[in-house]
Amino acid sequence: MIYTCTMNPAIDLFAEFDEFKPFIVNRSYFEDYQPNGKAINISLMLKKMNIDSTATGFLGGFTGEFIESALKNQKIGTAFIYIDGITRINTFIRVKEKEYKAVNRGPVISKEDQRRLLEFIKQFHSTDTLFVSGSLPRNVDDSILVAIARLSKEIGFSLILDVSSRALLNCLPYQPALIKPSDEELAAFLDTDIKTFDTQKNIIDGARKLLHMGAQHIIVSRGAQGAMYMDQDQVLFANAPKGNVVNTACSGDTLLATFIGSQIKGRSLANSLAYATAAASSTAFTSGLSDLRDVPGLLQQIHVENKIESEV
Repeated sequence: MIYTCTMNPAIDLFAEFDEFKPFIVNRSYFEDYQPNGKAINISLMLKKMNIDSTATGFLGGFTGEFIESALKNQKIGTAFIYIDGITRINTFIRVKEKEYKAVNRGPVISKEDQRRLLEFIKQFHSTDTLFVSGSLPRNVDDSILVAIARLSKEIGFSLILDVSSRALLNCLPYQPALIKPSDEELAAFLDTDIKTFDTQKNIIDGARKLLHMGAQHIIVSRGAQGAMYMDQDQVLFANAPKGNVVNTACSGDTLLATFIGSQIKGRSLANSLAYATAAASSTAFTSGLSDLRDVPGLLQQIHVENKIESEV
């Protein structure tokens, strides 16, 4: 079973206006409500690849009910911990070429609700996979990430982490199956300037440090530069295809989901990275998550460079 865990999900409200002025009623000509959260996006993308998963995390109030209903409507399993608060709503207002983003903090999560989530994870089996992605809500210390990593080691399930918290470094001794930092996050984890990652060699050297700390596999998302995959034996670089970038917010989630989805479907590492890079770019070229229909065309622009780790 594949599980995805989003601890601070949201409804994203997208609205478009001809103009937006203070102190008056501004009326939109377009609005859309979408369930959102990094690991929720992973469940959504896996479903587009016909791969089932169960979404968990914290939900509350009418907004939480909306998110669960939206996922169920797409035949995605749910096992959320319901809390007393109300799941947040984030608002994105576009006025011609300008965009205004209002991102809320989200509810306070009690220690009891955190315990209930960990008790749920304790029921996993060694054959399961858990994605943990995104930010933490209020009152949730990042030590919960270490607790989940410890459980993955004890039980034997595969843990995939996409988090910006420095607690990631404390998770590495428990040997997570895969981590996916961006190049900026990799620099932050290593206390170095992002500008030092201007060459492939420097990125490889940085990623290798996290491998030596315990990560089994690493994908580094590099924005317009594409992506890198690395394990103990090999290093792969994929360039990003050309296109009109609309919104990069969910590209990393798409990259991670479609890479793992491709591996599940039996593609090679190189083909998985190429497909995932094309899918991530497809998401960047649209206002929402990719429907994957343009991926075959984008793949024509992608070249995967295979570097043997022992030769780097």
